[in-house]
Amino acid sequence: MGDTAFAASVAEAAIPALKGDADPVSADPDSPDRDPASLDARVPGATAVPASRLQPPPAPAHERADIKPGTRFLISDLCKQLEGYLPREQISEIYRAYLFSAEAHEGQARTSGEPYIYHPIAVARILADLRMDHKCLMAAILHDVVEDTPTAKEQIAEVFDDEIAELVDGVSKLTQIKFKTDAEKEAANFSKMMLAMTRDIRVILVKLADRLHNMRTMGVMPPEKRRRKSRETLDIYAPIANRLGINSIRLALEDFGFSHLWPWRHFVLNNAVCKVRCGHHEMIASVESAIRHRLEQQGIVAEVTGREKHLYSIYCKMRDEGKSFRDLVDVFAFRVIVDSIDTCYRVLGQVHNLYKPVPGRFKDYIAIPKSNGYQSIHTVLFGPQGVKIEIQIRSTDMHRVAESGIASHWLYKTGGEHGKTPALASDWLQNLLELQRDSGNPREFLEHVKVDLFPDDVYVFTPNGEIKVLPRGATAIDFAYAIHSDIGNTGVYAMIDRRPVPINSILRSGQTVEISTMASATPKTHWLKFVVTGKARANIRNFLKNMQQREAARLGRDLVNNELTNIGLSLDDISAEQIAAYALQTDASSADEMFADIGLGNRMPMLVARRLASPDSTEQPEPSTVTPSSSVSRQQLAILGTEGMVMTFPRCCRPIPGDQIAGLFNPGKGIVVHRLECHNLGDFEAKRGRWVDLQWAEAPSGDFITEIRIEVEDQRGALASIATAIAEAGSDIANIQSRDKAGGASTLDFQIKVQSRRHLARILRRLRQIPLVLRITRLCR
Repeated sequence: MGDTAFAASVAEAAIPALKGDADPVSADPDSPDRDPASLDARVPGATAVPASRLQPPPAPAHERADIKPGTRFLISDLCKQLEGYLPREQISEIYRAYLFSAEAHEGQARTSGEPYIYHPIAVARILADLRMDHKCLMAAILHDVVEDTPTAKEQIAEVFDDEIAELVDGVSKLTQIKFKTDAEKEAANFSKMMLAMTRDIRVILVKLADRLHNMRTMGVMPPEKRRRKSRETLDIYAPIANRLGINSIRLALEDFGFSHLWPWRHFVLNNAVCKVRCGHHEMIASVESAIRHRLEQQGIVAEVTGREKHLYSIYCKMRDEGKSFRDLVDVFAFRVIVDSIDTCYRVLGQVHNLYKPVPGRFKDYIAIPKSNGYQSIHTVLFGPQGVKIEIQIRSTDMHRVAESGIASHWLYKTGGEHGKTPALASDWLQNLLELQRDSGNPREFLEHVKVDLFPDDVYVFTPNGEIKVLPRGATAIDFAYAIHSDIGNTGVYAMIDRRPVPINSILRSGQTVEISTMASATPKTHWLKFVVTGKARANIRNFLKNMQQREAARLGRDLVNNELTNIGLSLDDISAEQIAAYALQTDASSADEMFADIGLGNRMPMLVARRLASPDSTEQPEPSTVTPSSSVSRQQLAILGTEGMVMTFPRCCRPIPGDQIAGLFNPGKGIVVHRLECHNLGDFEAKRGRWVDLQWAEAPSGDFITEIRIEVEDQRGALASIATAIAEAGSDIANIQSRDKAGGASTLDFQIKVQSRRHLARILRRLRQIPLVLRITRLCR
């Protein structure tokens, strides 16, 4: 739905919301990408606004908050702010960092025209609001010095210390490395920052403050950059702030991101919320008064306030849950803050006596906190005139954690080691380290982190009663990897509430989960379709990748050895040093990597064998990509069919032991095995350079799937007779597909499991004995 459609849907009460993607303002360069979600958001009592009268909204006042006339960016303002909680000698160090940064940024200006030093001071003031320690504030003032000036990290370490230099370097982008695309660059910078964060959590706090001030002043940027940065803020940085429990920064980032990415929607929704609140001003005041009066009667000292519902949260509910504006139950929200946990539950009893609770809308985050440490009691009640209201009940300490999150636990209060990571984030940071270790590249790591940043939590228990928090939709596989990667890699089935279930079963809150393992078990490729956590996905991909590399290296050795056999040699006749030296010539880091490249089809085994047999040859090393060759190996490579991920049996002809076969190199994937009569082999000569002569080993093992087509008389019991015959011949049916019916006959396609061509022949003989069977054909598509 376009911006105009959304505006009309919020404004109109009497007609259905506009549907579709029509967006009359899309010609405006400031118009963002369309949101395909259909929103039915009608406010009772509002009047329709014709699309022709809708004009682009004025720039939100908050985006100019730091650059309006009279706003001060002086270091003296920051120092005055710090006098409330830092000693004088630490404030002096912060001032020294300011002098260094101001000199380094001398002559530089931001896009808005203001001196560049204003930005580092503003970032430090945001962190000062969180009462961060003095070294974190010094790093905030210096955070752009390495990236935007000739100053080196070593110089900061010399003038200040290594701790501050590491903090600054963690926030700085990679400027010396050249990347192929902007996406790769952003992913690499993000990966570098997150790795630095696992060493010192203050790195991400500085980055969040930096992003918040940039979003406040984003109005001067070109529309495309505003949209890109806003999308990044909503996708990555606001969720990180939420994961660390820093609610004040999260709400600000979401509001700025929403207003810049979808300015129309922010403008219209903000007006609608203001109108609703103004229309119910007396009701809101009466609810506050009633709650406060009831608590005073019971001798409970509490702070009762109306809670502003966040615009972006309302928008997301309308978009994701398909709710209309009038159906949002918690637009009218109140917060009660008391002195202790015991008092929280006393307040809960009083408000439930005052107003009737809405069934199913009670959540106790005190007993089971959220993964970011958030604690509070949430309850929804039927208020005056039947209007639903939400009430949050928490203690003063809980409120501090809810607003400042990990910053509220900072160790300046206890005089501890500043670089130490608070326990609140330790599990998540450990998970990030494992994700980074198991991810193949920075872009894959970024993908996994994004997945983990949007959880709708499910709370499950280990057999010992330990709570594990997982995203909604998580399976027993995700739970296994949350316990330990080894348990995930060897898991075979799960016990949920003492009942055995498949390991891909979806979990629900309150369940007790136990994983049964087997030493020989390994992750399966299809698990990637079920898992939802980044940790599980990264571990599975990493295991499969390593397994493929091992299988490819084994196959590559066999292929080279097969080629050497034609000239009377073998790999045993060539020294390991000679093989390693040649591997280095091919730009491979080791012999195993070179053989893996051969097994994956990226190098021709014939060329490698020729160079290994003639080490003094002046020929250039073979190219890393497959090229046609004019000769074919006379020696056939024997395969068992159990070579793993680097040997593929395609569905076009489904070869089985006993068939005459050949292989084609598929660069990056290995060898694809075809029957010789398969039309996908194409012209022999045209594909001769990728051809591999294959034969079946003497004793292949395991089941192989092949496909047969059976034409039968269209009579009752035909399918049952065929299935019985197949089972009696020692085979299983993997799949059945009914084809067309014509002339009293039906066509059925069967995928069956066989051990060999002889086994298939026995099955076909048994099927031909059935009177209803008219014709049997083995398929080769």
